[in-house]
Amino acid sequence: MCIIAKARCTIASPPGAAPGADPPRATGTARNVGDQASVPARPDSVFSVSQLNALARQLLEDSFPLITVEGEISNFVRPSSGHWYFSLKDDRAQVRCALFRNRNQFLKYRPANGDLVRLRARVSLYEGRGEFQLIGDYLEAAGSGALQAAFERMKAKLAAEGLFDPAHKRPLPTLPQAIGVITSPSGAAVRDILTVLARRFPAIPVYLYPSTVQGDSAAGQLCDALAHANRDRLCDVLIIGRGGGSAEDLWPFNDEGLARAIHASQIPVVSAVGHETDFSISDLVADLRAPTPSAAAELLSPDRQQLQQRLDQLARRLQQQQRRQLQLRQQQLQWLSQRLRHPGQRLQQQAQQLDRLELRLHAALRQRLSQAARELSHRQQRLAQQRPLLRLQQHRQQLTQLQGRLQAGLQRLLLQRQARLTENARALHAVSPLATLERGYAILTDAQGGVISSVGQVSRGDAISARLGDGLLHCQVTALLPHPQPQES
Repeated sequence: MCIIAKARCTIASPPGAAPGADPPRATGTARNVGDQASVPARPDSVFSVSQLNALARQLLEDSFPLITVEGEISNFVRPSSGHWYFSLKDDRAQVRCALFRNRNQFLKYRPANGDLVRLRARVSLYEGRGEFQLIGDYLEAAGSGALQAAFERMKAKLAAEGLFDPAHKRPLPTLPQAIGVITSPSGAAVRDILTVLARRFPAIPVYLYPSTVQGDSAAGQLCDALAHANRDRLCDVLIIGRGGGSAEDLWPFNDEGLARAIHASQIPVVSAVGHETDFSISDLVADLRAPTPSAAAELLSPDRQQLQQRLDQLARRLQQQQRRQLQLRQQQLQWLSQRLRHPGQRLQQQAQQLDRLELRLHAALRQRLSQAARELSHRQQRLAQQRPLLRLQQHRQQLTQLQGRLQAGLQRLLLQRQARLTENARALHAVSPLATLERGYAILTDAQGGVISSVGQVSRGDAISARLGDGLLHCQVTALLPHPQPQES
């Protein structure tokens, strides 16, 4: 049986347990896992080897929760079953581990001997050989989980602030006047960049701003080099990066301060960190990400051979254009020389033209004067017809006629209205109650002024009034004599 020595591990406390509390201890009786029989835990008890191993496995599995152990892989074995068997060790101890196929088939990480890893596992014991072991649940490269989590947090924070916004990306120069390189002066990255630039376009000057590219001080030195390059203003584009390495080696390029320095740079920045599969915060905030330092030099430098071919092509086109222009100018010169005449001939032609224009001018003046005279005569005739005295006489005659028509119309209208008034008065008098009263009729009213139309409305002794055509009578009822009603046959 292997005995676990001092190893670095993280133990998850059970629910409700205080931090740092010891794992629960087994008490009472232990059970044989093979036959589920309880075995008394007394000093005089006798155990078989299988019972002892089963009891030890049960105690280990019940006492330890799921834990995470960090160590270096050794003795890695991958049989045809698909299970992984290996040991985790540090400088003073090792422990056997198993990661079965139903767990490792979902892992993207493929371990190898010598890798520093973190294993999330259950503590157990292999009863067949009495060996202490860990039954793995998940495996990852040491540090990758924490670094990846830190990377994602930093990425989300800076993205929320807009540092990765494409609107802030500056265009790169088509043909840089000078390129600045921020990297280690002894690394492979600067050699690769210089090699590519020497091959493609050696005329571009390169300024090296040295800095360490890994370790705790690397991020600060990179920021200082970037600030130095912005102060110098010798370059119109910068390359910042390094060659490949582990996640820990590349971590300075995930520094928040470096990301903000790249975003604030007045000079466009190309980030070339690690290999093509490596991504860093500086790649996201830079104006352009290059997969490798060599690729950055390729992207920024024009191909000398292509430029030479382009220049040759443009030179040929220029020569062709010059030949065509020369031929065209020669043709124009020949055509103009044919058109060129003696100045005397031009003067004679101009004199003849002047005579023709003079004759046309005299004819036009005569025509214009004749037309003006006709227009003047016409206007004088119209003016004679429109004299004010004549117009006044015409208006006076028209006024006299209108006054006569107005008086005749008023006389006719007055006669018509008088005839209509007489007719209406006669018709109104015919239907007037006063005319009826003048014929001997009377209108009877009671004391309240109500009209009496029936003997049933008054009683004997009532005071009534009788209105006649020429006055009013006050009367008193002395008798009521209703008319007899006709009898039906």
